[in-house]
Amino acid sequence: MHKLNVLVIAAALASGVVSGTAAAGGQTITSGRHHDDIANDLSDTHYSMFDGVRLTEQQRQQMRDLMSQERLGIPYINVSETERLHTLVTAEKFDEPAVRAQMELIAQQDLVRQVHMAKIRNQMYNLLTPEQRHILDEKHQQRIAEIKLRMLH
Repeated sequence: MHKLNVLVIAAALASGVVSGTAAAGGQTITSGRHHDDIANDLSDTHYSMFDGVRLTEQQRQQMRDLMSQERLGIPYINVSETERLHTLVTAEKFDEPAVRAQMELIAQQDLVRQVHMAKIRNQMYNLLTPEQRHILDEKHQQRIAEIKLRMLH
């Protein structure tokens, strides 16, 4: 749990406030504009689940529809909670129990967001053909191998 808290807080502090960006069908939808790169989707990951897969226009539309239906259910980062953490971190005297409690609250909120996005990604994944799924599985194995290699160095 401690590592999760550190990661959540580091991500929150590094990225500031998450904007209303939504990933759909190999594109990121931001303020109504479509971009090919979805690295900045709601998952805040460094890669997109759908990188390397060519989607049909029908699949893209279905994914956009999924995101627009689910958008209202995606909880946003609570800015006041992040501000509270910043206040605790920059205080004259470090209050570890208060920081720990605040980090746990933020981590719990992030967990809710991540589960919600996992559900959406699952629905999107189920729109793919077996061939597209195979490509994604290969890309996933490549990413895992890269991570393992980095951990050795």
